[in-house]
Amino acid sequence: MPVLGWLAGKTLVNLISDYDHWVAFALLLIIGGRMIWDSFHSNDNEGADRDFSKGAVLLTLAVATSIDALAVGLSFAFLSVNIVMAVLTIGGVALLITAVGFLVGRKAGQLLGKRAETIGGIILIGIGIRILLTRMI
Repeated sequence: MPVLGWLAGKTLVNLISDYDHWVAFALLLIIGGRMIWDSFHSNDNEGADRDFSKGAVLLTLAVATSIDALAVGLSFAFLSVNIVMAVLTIGGVALLITAVGFLVGRKAGQLLGKRAETIGGIILIGIGIRILLTRMI
């Protein structure tokens, strides 16, 4: 999905190159803001009765994750990122983090809870602000 987003972005880059930093900022702000919002407004017992590893729930989660990856790929096109290196890095880090997540997921979830999602959203917004300021200065 990041590659598809990057390809879409490359076709649009000439049309919006004058304000591409605003697009990257907006995408990261939306994704980060949603993460923060969800961390404060989701029900604590929301997923307790669901099996997230089967059927429509798994498909829905996969599509939601892919949409975020598509948005990141679109941002990469505007920032002239080396897409091969970026995708390999994303894949490698995702593999490593997923493996670690399976090993320590329950304990980390109990320890960090909603704070991890809040921190992640703040980091994404911070990256967006950095992109915006770097281009404007």
